[in-house]
Amino acid sequence: MTQAQISLTRFLIEEQRAGRINPELRLLVEVVARACKRISIAVGKGALGGVLGEAGEAGQASINVQGEAQKKLDVLSNEILLEANAWGGHLAGLASEEMDHSQPIPDVYPRGNYLLLFDPLDGSSNIDVNVSVGTIFSVLRCPEGVTTPDDAHFLQPGSAQVAAGYCVYGPQTTLVLTVGHGTHAFTLDREVGSFILTTRGMRIPEETREFAVNLSNQRFWETPMQQYVGDLLRGKDGPRGKDFNMRWVASMVADVHRILTRGGIFSYPLDSKCAPKGGKLRLMYEANPMAFLVEQAGGAASTGRARMLDVQPTGLHMRVPVFLGSKAEVEAAVAYHLRHDAAAG
Repeated sequence: MTQAQISLTRFLIEEQRAGRINPELRLLVEVVARACKRISIAVGKGALGGVLGEAGEAGQASINVQGEAQKKLDVLSNEILLEANAWGGHLAGLASEEMDHSQPIPDVYPRGNYLLLFDPLDGSSNIDVNVSVGTIFSVLRCPEGVTTPDDAHFLQPGSAQVAAGYCVYGPQTTLVLTVGHGTHAFTLDREVGSFILTTRGMRIPEETREFAVNLSNQRFWETPMQQYVGDLLRGKDGPRGKDFNMRWVASMVADVHRILTRGGIFSYPLDSKCAPKGGKLRLMYEANPMAFLVEQAGGAASTGRARMLDVQPTGLHMRVPVFLGSKAEVEAAVAYHLRHDAAAG
């Protein structure tokens, strides 16, 4: 068989035979993938499915735990993932960016040994304008002896993840997955309804000439970030000695997918607007799973001052600054922050 003929199911069975995953984790990934196929269908219907616009009643927007207005597809995607993972016996509990607290699996169903965290629809502000959005997920082991997990049992560093991935809903629906042995891409064959392996062992080039950042926030950035991006923009005449191109989709899955495919650095730094919260992006639902995928593809991920996967979470909805992508460029961005801190200290 050629690589193009390897389905996600076959790939996971081969990983199980190689001793890299067990049947429970294999089932978990397959269930998440099936849920993503349902979300892909809903996203693809758009206005025809009546799923565009904000959730809520009589013009009153529904607000999630993050203080953000929920889109109809946010709510639908969350419900799809909750329902799909409730009854299979592979999970002890799950947590969503859209919910205040984690939920143990209902008593009526058997419970497994894993915990699932997810952002059901990342980039949902782009839904109504037909820009790529996606689902991000992270898998942890439930602590030994815990049968009814609560929020505290989810507070494990990213290095404890056993699997992570995202599904990007764009011109193609693509699932990018790691179970700790490389990062692999699967494309949904809509005619047969299966994810097919299309890139085994994705690798991020160590060097890059592309950066992704929301430049409209520049006036709010810390001094080292101002200096770093300023030097990027000076191009070959500046200290970096080469010209850089900027890309910004404002949908993390789309920006990270581009970086995994061809290199680059994605940055959402600390700024004076988000500093009271610790950052903009959520550690457990966005930063950690993306960091795991990027490191498994040869890249790097940092808060600007520490390796992302070493951060000890203090809450389910903890936020952090994020720098991830091509290893040499992430190290360069971190160096600006560390030099500034050393001079200031």
